[in-house]
Amino acid sequence: MNSMVNFSFSIQLTHLLMIKSILSLILFLISWFFWPKAADLPENNDPFSGITVCHSYNDDMAQFVNAPGFAAFHPSPVAFDFEGKGAMTTFPTPDGQNGSGYVINATAPTDQWLFVYQEWWGLNDHIKHQADVFYEDLGGKVNVIALDMYDGKVTSNPQEAGQFMQGVKEARLENIVAGARQLAGAKAKIANVGWCFGGSWSLKSALLNGQQNLGSVIYYGMPVRDVEKLKTLNSDVLGLFATEQYISEAVIKEFATNMETAGKKLTYKIFPAVHGFSNPSNPKYDEAASKEAYGMAIAYLKEKFKV
Repeated sequence: MNSMVNFSFSIQLTHLLMIKSILSLILFLISWFFWPKAADLPENNDPFSGITVCHSYNDDMAQFVNAPGFAAFHPSPVAFDFEGKGAMTTFPTPDGQNGSGYVINATAPTDQWLFVYQEWWGLNDHIKHQADVFYEDLGGKVNVIALDMYDGKVTSNPQEAGQFMQGVKEARLENIVAGARQLAGAKAKIANVGWCFGGSWSLKSALLNGQQNLGSVIYYGMPVRDVEKLKTLNSDVLGLFATEQYISEAVIKEFATNMETAGKKLTYKIFPAVHGFSNPSNPKYDEAASKEAYGMAIAYLKEKFKV
């Protein structure tokens, strides 16, 4: 009797295991059929794909303003006393308005000019001071102008700075550069340097200035991605980048590839320091990285100006 019961139980258990195996096989086949194949997945090598922005990607820093944590990369600058060597000047721009800038004239007449481009704060005392530093280290032999790209707007508030950067029109910025180039003169030879927002404009200015361009120094600014535009560049470029998630290593390497494709020379270094590391008024200022970066920048500019 007990043998019959055990035999019956064994048969039932075997049936249950068979049913379980069949169900598992059916579920596997269904999953395999509906699971997306590698060929069906879109290729995405864009280093910007993981960044949420409010509009389509372009070559401006403004696209990052609404990205989570971006404002934290820009702590409010520390105030400091400043007495400049230069003075503010105004000049007409092709759009019928006036532009302005902080200018230090060379000790003797010269057609050599350095265009200095502000961070997203506006043309503040730090940028004016840095214009003075470049002027001194270039031996007073180069006219230096720090352009006011916000038409008088300056802030130390990160949120307001973001609004300024998003609100400014590309056409207006191009007209300010054109007005400054007219101020410098048709025979002027112009090099460019800028930080953050101004780092982007250092390169854009080099492109806009055409055959009058001598060079561009980019401090942690968004590079131009358009290879066809880069092909028109009349100089090499020096890039001094930070270790960060926005203008990341992937972005910088893409720029290097684009420059190579365009047949242009790019020299760059990614410093183990945060965005804005070279601004002494930045609470996250990195003295060692800033000193090295400035050494590279001034050597580059001295070579361009032959001073």
